[in-house]
Amino acid sequence: MEAPKNKSIFSRSAPKLPGKASSSPRKEITAGGAHRNTPATSFDDFQESVSDAWDLGDDEFCVISDVKISKKMAQSTAASVINRHRTQSADQVMINHQSQSIPKNANRSFPGHPHPFLESAQSRKLNEDLQSGKMEKFNTLLNSANSSMKELEECSWHGIPPSVRAITWRLLSGYIPINLDKRGPTLKRKREEYWNLVEQYYETRHEETHQDTFRQIHIDIPRMSPLIALFQQSIVQEMFERILYIWAMRHPASGYVQGINDLVTPFFVVFLQEIIPPGSNLDTHDVSKLSDEDRNSIEADSFWCLSKLLDGIQDNYTFAQPGIQNRVRQLKELIERVDVELHQHLVRHEVDYLQFSFRWMNNLLMRELPLLCTVRLWDTCLAQSHGFADFHLYTCAAFLLKWRNPLLRQMDFQGLMMMLQNLPTQSWSDEEIGEIVAEAYQLHYMFSSAPNHLQGSLNKP
Repeated sequence: MEAPKNKSIFSRSAPKLPGKASSSPRKEITAGGAHRNTPATSFDDFQESVSDAWDLGDDEFCVISDVKISKKMAQSTAASVINRHRTQSADQVMINHQSQSIPKNANRSFPGHPHPFLESAQSRKLNEDLQSGKMEKFNTLLNSANSSMKELEECSWHGIPPSVRAITWRLLSGYIPINLDKRGPTLKRKREEYWNLVEQYYETRHEETHQDTFRQIHIDIPRMSPLIALFQQSIVQEMFERILYIWAMRHPASGYVQGINDLVTPFFVVFLQEIIPPGSNLDTHDVSKLSDEDRNSIEADSFWCLSKLLDGIQDNYTFAQPGIQNRVRQLKELIERVDVELHQHLVRHEVDYLQFSFRWMNNLLMRELPLLCTVRLWDTCLAQSHGFADFHLYTCAAFLLKWRNPLLRQMDFQGLMMMLQNLPTQSWSDEEIGEIVAEAYQLHYMFSSAPNHLQGSLNKP
């Protein structure tokens, strides 16, 4: 299959994505019967110009109740948390934060994680160290019989070299043990177990009780990165169908939910990249030319690592998706605490956090970032304790704060939503992701362990 011109597998997906706003204004009929174009000024208007594959019109997905804000916690916000992510010109309004002193003996960082108050020069130095010395350290950790998972997590937090990313992801996911002698036998056993599940379940896909699930999967798979040739290969789509169908059969409480299909792609790409020759064009590589053994290994590994990821966030995909609703509430409260001006700007123009951040939570920011950046982000999330269940909230907050200045310049609902649904990340690289996760770590450090942190949301089901 010929690759689309000027389109890399690691580029952000097509400009027209589910949830993207149409640039066409709505038409209004005047008293004389003529039509005139007017911008959308409310969410109801905006919905008319949005085509979203996730079918967000269901009422149960859009009910978010107000929660009580802890005044005590709001008063304790430190100015230093936010200063580094924000660059403002002299004519912009400065946000007043009350300072909070940090005890001298506080444990403000630990090995392998960024210091909460790193300067940008130090961040750049970390990237240089990653390129020069990380490979040797990874080789030592991965080939030592006495390595610990903590050491591997600390080493992986700032990014994993591509040549060892696949084995490291298997370990960080909990798919195979850190013990060197047990890895090979465990990998062999789990791969065989997956294919036993395929034999047990896959033939049921056309049965009346399961055909709706398989039909939805079959519809969604071609929608993934439609301009990238790799994901349009029929053999790749068949692999994805099996992975998602077997997962749905083993998790009847949630079943298959649109959006889970996207979460397979980083694992698939990383495990494919491990097998094909270095320097190969991943965009156009013909997966049908791989050996059966290699294809089967990629598919089985992708299934088990996806399963491990979803085990930690399954409430995102059960009925009414309560996990996502709760995290959207938490995001709203967090932004209100750390950047009241941005929060009030969104509220004043009737932008509900659910309208833009549902997809951030449902797809783990995959629709907002190029795939290469997603892979780098997942290095950190896999290395971070509860990375997708907890740390992702702070990643989304840092991601939103990254765009505060251009968002403040948007003075109507449609302008804000157009930007939030089309954030310009196409040219992003590891450097921007490094800045986001460093800022997310600062927010996580300051808020996640606070006794009254997001009190209203945490007490809600």
